[in-house]
Amino acid sequence: MTLRGVFFDAGETLVHPHPSFTELLLALLRAEGHDVDQSDLRVNAAIVARHFQHAADQGLLWTTSPERSKAFWLGVYDEFLTSLGIEDSDGLAGRLYTQFTDLSNYRLFPDVLPALHDLKERGLVLGVISNFEEWLGRLLARLGVDGLLDLQIVSGVEGVEKPDPAIFELALSRAGLRADECVYVGDSPAFDTGPAEALGMRGVLIDRRGRHPDHAGPGVRITDLADLSDVIGLGAAAREAR
Repeated sequence: MTLRGVFFDAGETLVHPHPSFTELLLALLRAEGHDVDQSDLRVNAAIVARHFQHAADQGLLWTTSPERSKAFWLGVYDEFLTSLGIEDSDGLAGRLYTQFTDLSNYRLFPDVLPALHDLKERGLVLGVISNFEEWLGRLLARLGVDGLLDLQIVSGVEGVEKPDPAIFELALSRAGLRADECVYVGDSPAFDTGPAEALGMRGVLIDRRGRHPDHAGPGVRITDLADLSDVIGLGAAAREAR
């Protein structure tokens, strides 16, 4: 089947906290007078993943209002602080929330623009399907990437979250494409590639941090978007453009 569209997750696929989630967290804790080492924060990815899965299992739709989003992230940050033995007696979790909702603290990964330009030049429909608060659109505009995207399906706007197939179906409907004509690129087998593949899309797992070295598919695993064109059968133009 001819490839006509490529959709992307946002967080940890296109955008990331700068310089990283861990480093931002560490800087704020140290600025607040807490003697924390980076090795103490190794559990943060597992804590976030657990909260994401719990929200999905409970159907909490945590991205769909500012109040739900803040409650979700305060729960995450409270668990971080507890794991570090830090008592939040003065609103520290709230200050962490403010830090991570500041658009100036986010960047594109360096491989994003070359990959998107390559795909755009090939005439493909490009879009985002993301579990993210409504401000993702403003972030993508700030980062200068919104003009490369034909559509943005953001859970905080649409009221439906991955892994619900409805969010993928909504993107396909708006794009006027069939699932078997599209690729979906994301960093989570459970929330991204798995549900996309169940609908008939081709999944590409972008595993930048080596969290899924044994990923078995049915889609493919890459660690850099420079490899995307190759693995979806388009050639290596994105790599050559870097």
